[in-house]
Amino acid sequence: MSHTVFCTRYKQEMEGLDEPPFDSDFGQKIYKNVSKKAWGEWLEHQKMLLNEYRLQPWTPQAQEFLVEQMTQYFFGEGSNLPKEYVPPSH
Repeated sequence: MSHTVFCTRYKQEMEGLDEPPFDSDFGQKIYKNVSKKAWGEWLEHQKMLLNEYRLQPWTPQAQEFLVEQMTQYFFGEGSNLPKEYVPPSH
């Protein structure tokens, strides 16, 4: 049986994650409020942030920045795109 959540991003009932993405209260919050679809989109957005800001994800500064961006993405006004970002053309 799949886990369903009222997704904060899509404002509707959707399939949730199979398990919390982090072993923390924040991971539980995401598990209870973020759909599998929204999480997949965040992972793509996170890749863009890592590349555009040239972040090293193992550093505490990068991890703190990504958590702030993730909080905004799911529970705030949305994550901002870097000023210089140009979306890829298809």
